[in-house]
Amino acid sequence: MLGFVIGTGRCGSTLVHEVLARHPEVGFVSNLDDKLSTLDLDGRWNNVLLRRAAPRDPRLGPFRDRPRLVERGRLRVAPSEGWQVLERQVSPILSRSHRDLLASDATPWLEARLRRFFERRMAAQARPVFLHHVTGWPRAGLLHAVFPEARFIHVVRDGRAVANSLLQTSWWTGGKGPSNWDFGPLPEPYAKEWEASGQSYVLLAGLSWKLLLDAFEAARAAIPCSQWLEVRYEDVLADPRGQIAVMLEFLGLQWTSDFEAGFSRYIFETGRREAFRRDLNADNLALLEQSLAGHLKAYRYATAIQPDEEARASNSAVPGDRDVVAGARTAAGGGRPQGRP
Repeated sequence: MLGFVIGTGRCGSTLVHEVLARHPEVGFVSNLDDKLSTLDLDGRWNNVLLRRAAPRDPRLGPFRDRPRLVERGRLRVAPSEGWQVLERQVSPILSRSHRDLLASDATPWLEARLRRFFERRMAAQARPVFLHHVTGWPRAGLLHAVFPEARFIHVVRDGRAVANSLLQTSWWTGGKGPSNWDFGPLPEPYAKEWEASGQSYVLLAGLSWKLLLDAFEAARAAIPCSQWLEVRYEDVLADPRGQIAVMLEFLGLQWTSDFEAGFSRYIFETGRREAFRRDLNADNLALLEQSLAGHLKAYRYATAIQPDEEARASNSAVPGDRDVVAGARTAAGGGRPQGRP
């Protein structure tokens, strides 16, 4: 089985993917496969090496943001999104697209290269499940067109936390403004919000979350319920054992003693779950909540916005009153994924 852990970025999907990849029956693309892309590694030892390694220190930021040349715990085999090796062996469109990638983008040439990339590694690693990590645009439309049986785990995080985290990274391109960043032009309602805010970067980071979630909603609608699972990062932190168990079941995997040995090594930190309340001042937080209110409500995040204020919030492509897809596609509360009725 081929599966994808997907999310907006800064949403906790890296942690989710790494924990799941420790299962002895899961294959994946590693950071070595990516950084040494010219060697065309197939990763047949990835799972063994990961299970022997300690969990990633949560204090370590992205490689490009490291404060020192050498950091303890940095040198380790770990799951990777593999953008460098995907660019080399498939196409730069996967990592550099200014919009989401759809089923219509699956040309015969691109489909053949995607199939070759994943199927060769799946065969070499010989694991029942091959799980890849994708952030930013969901790209699920393209991936589902090429791999109709693939399963998707969508990790969602509070948009205020995502925006706050983006503002603290070195690689977020919002500082160039929406005419020059990675996500293409803003839809007209979002562009009006950006201008009305005095071009607030805090708001722009929140708008990128909304823009991406709109794309995730569109992608979800085209994929069978039985192949899409939605997980809130906050729920994973609150009940890691229960939430991971649901994800394993979704992937057709058992909670084995070997997996327990790896899982028990993780500490799920909750200290920064609402760090945005400390890191943002009251005015910026209010601006962010006013903009994101509809999307936050749809994913069951509480805000200080009153109902009448929420009704006056910016006119945006808010996902409907979904209660996180009414439990049919969500791990919230420990519910099991179900098929389309």
